[in-house]
Amino acid sequence: MERYIEINKQLVGEEQKVIARYVEEQELDMQTTETGLWYSITEQGVGDFIEAGKVVSLEYKISLLDDTVCYSSENDGQKVFLVGQGGVESGLEEGILLLKKDSQATFIMPPHLAHGLIGDDDRIPSRAILRYEVEVVEVKNKNEN
Repeated sequence: MERYIEINKQLVGEEQKVIARYVEEQELDMQTTETGLWYSITEQGVGDFIEAGKVVSLEYKISLLDDTVCYSSENDGQKVFLVGQGGVESGLEEGILLLKKDSQATFIMPPHLAHGLIGDDDRIPSRAILRYEVEVVEVKNKNEN
């Protein structure tokens, strides 16, 4: 078991180096959270910060670091989800809590905060580092229409 933990730590460390190099090459101004999520809030919206239990609607684009677009609201429609209930990448859940309505942000998610070792069996490959560009279009209570 300890061997697996050590291997995972090594992989996470390597992924963080790849992200740091990418951020530097792209001249991005980003911060990191304790979990390893990289983020840049390009426009902080209005009102209160988003919190668990709110329903959020996003315009988004998910791409690999080589600019291959995996998913986007342009092609697949807005992403709508209940914050704090899972069902989306844990990195997205974490990043959304940093935002308000009308915010725009970029998140870079290492695999452990996105689709992990296996990807999504469709457009996201295994161990993919994702660049997630979001705009918060709507924030409402769970029971609102």
